Amino acid sequence: MTRSRPGYFILITAFLMFIAACSGESDTPADKSSQEGRGTGVPVRVARAEQKDVPVQLNAIGNVEAYSIVEVKPQVDGELSKIYFKEGENVSKGELLFLIDTRPYENDLRQAEANMARDTAMLKKAEQDALRYEDLINKGVVSAQQYDQVRAEYESLGATVRADRAAVESAKLELEYCSIRSPIDGRIGEILVHEGNTVESRSTLLAVINQTKPVNVNFSVPEQFLALIRSYKADAGDLKVYASVPKGSRTAERQDAEGIKQSANLTTENEPAVGTLSFVDNQVNESTGTIMMKAIFQNESETLWPGKFINVTINLTTQEDAIVIPSRAVQTGQDGDYVFVVKPDSTVESRPVVPGARLDGEVVITKGLEPGEIVVTEGQLRLAPGVKVRTNESSQRISGDGSDVSRK
Repeated sequence: MTRSRPGYFILITAFLMFIAACSGESDTPADKSSQEGRGTGVPVRVARAEQKDVPVQLNAIGNVEAYSIVEVKPQVDGELSKIYFKEGENVSKGELLFLIDTRPYENDLRQAEANMARDTAMLKKAEQDALRYEDLINKGVVSAQQYDQVRAEYESLGATVRADRAAVESAKLELEYCSIRSPIDGRIGEILVHEGNTVESRSTLLAVINQTKPVNVNFSVPEQFLALIRSYKADAGDLKVYASVPKGSRTAERQDAEGIKQSANLTTENEPAVGTLSFVDNQVNESTGTIMMKAIFQNESETLWPGKFINVTINLTTQEDAIVIPSRAVQTGQDGDYVFVVKPDSTVESRPVVPGARLDGEVVITKGLEPGEIVVTEGQLRLAPGVKVRTNESSQRISGDGSDVSRK
């Protein structure tokens, strides 16, 4: 039995329609991207390359150290009778911190004063006797031996009174030592001995005071930068050092004079503290190949806390008229670093570049770009040379923090 010709015709027509449908679905992603580029364009964010002065910097990790650390110890023995401060608060130089029982030392002072009064009276009588015997020996009434004996007693009592006077001063000093005062301005730590305990002179540790205004920041840099740092320091005098608390630091709370809680954000990534390089060690650490340095910060806001690790940046010099773009515009491929540059016809080209110093989300381009050229900062994954893009005109400039304006 044979099939009719119309049946064959219908079968061939269906087969051809199936092949056409398959070929229509075989467009590659690149073809689609090209079609999208030829249409409305790939949406991207852009920024304009700027020419400005950029600081040449050296970065390191630093550790905050108190400018001075004082261990508070008593200078007399006795019972601790009173504490005048709260743990962790700021104290001023000369502020009363502890009081040792003064009664034994008051008694010692009264005894020393009484001894001096007695011996002073005896000295006065001996002085009168010496003057009288001096007149008598001139008249030949007494012998020289008698005069010498009276004179010796007078001089001996004079020495005794001087010793008594020293004993009184010593007793006064020991009584003064019962009041333990802060030797520096700083922040006091934990109370280590409480009221009622007996303390020993120059032995018992009562508390520790850290001077936090100013503070030192210790950090190390690779030895190959030593000559460069010394050269810039010799030229500039004081090298500026910037310290910033790493992101993620917690917010501290404090109370104002009216008891209202206020928050103080300790994260200073955007506004680093400014200090100066104060010390360069006299030798390189052989095991690490680094050299230790110190910078001093006034730390008026006390954001730099002793023991905390922070980011340290040294400003060595300033690179004038540098070409700067946002760091995220730079891509890395098999042939090195490149950027997508937007041409006047809204298509992009892949441009090899040589990046230099990086600072606050920006990068210096030492080769490959001219001032005013527009680079893509977001959306590079969908681009290829010649693809047309769609940009927001307001994003074609760099804001102060290195981000493009369209994101704000």
